[in-house]
Amino acid sequence: MQKININGIELAFERRGKGTPLVLLHGYPLDHHTWDFVAPALDGTFDLIMPDLRGFGESSTVDTQCTLNDFASDIAGLLDHLGIQKAAIAGHSMGGYIALAFANRYPERVNGLGLVSTQTLADPPDRKEGRYKSAAEVAEKGIGGVVETMKPKFSPSEEHQNAVTAIMQRQQPAAFIGALKAMAERMDTSSLLASAKFPVVIVHGDADSLVSVERGREMKASAPNAHYVELKGVGHLPMMEAVKETAEALKRLAG
Repeated sequence: MQKININGIELAFERRGKGTPLVLLHGYPLDHHTWDFVAPALDGTFDLIMPDLRGFGESSTVDTQCTLNDFASDIAGLLDHLGIQKAAIAGHSMGGYIALAFANRYPERVNGLGLVSTQTLADPPDRKEGRYKSAAEVAEKGIGGVVETMKPKFSPSEEHQNAVTAIMQRQQPAAFIGALKAMAERMDTSSLLASAKFPVVIVHGDADSLVSVERGREMKASAPNAHYVELKGVGHLPMMEAVKETAEALKRLAG
């Protein structure tokens, strides 16, 4: 892992392959290793840049409240450090929210947008309240309860549940808390897809228990030119559960 100092934090990232720059943003509460399954199918096409988002993995965090725009700013700074003006940006789940925030804030830097198991809608009031309750639980009791609750929701596959649980258990409580609050306060970005001037790829499993496949279908409806892949029997982890199909979809971002 390489590390750089940016926006008051130390941001860790892995870089591999050659070709079109593609930034892969992981979901909550995970790190860049969630892309390990699919990276070998992509690194012949892309210059893969896989950061640990602030607070997660080997990246440091700050105690002050952050927003999804702060996460997006970290990625802009990373690209600046690497001398990359434009890149394709793909995000899984929370990483998708950050990819959308990046595209909304820096549209001139986006060559393509990949949205994996994510959505453009903001949290409704009950979901927002639930995130703050989860953050309070982590602050009081640690991450164990949240990890156990989320584990079965990630995938129908026990193998993939176990893989993602191992990643979750490595994360710091502060990362859970910061990300939960940032997600709770995110904006609705539905209008972004309709006006996008870059290719959009949407990948969603029809057995996703965390972000309903209806959200993927709604994104496709709002962006008729987007390439949409719906994966039968796949849960919240297409990059682990359906490596070939996910890789082939993301390769459309190579231009």
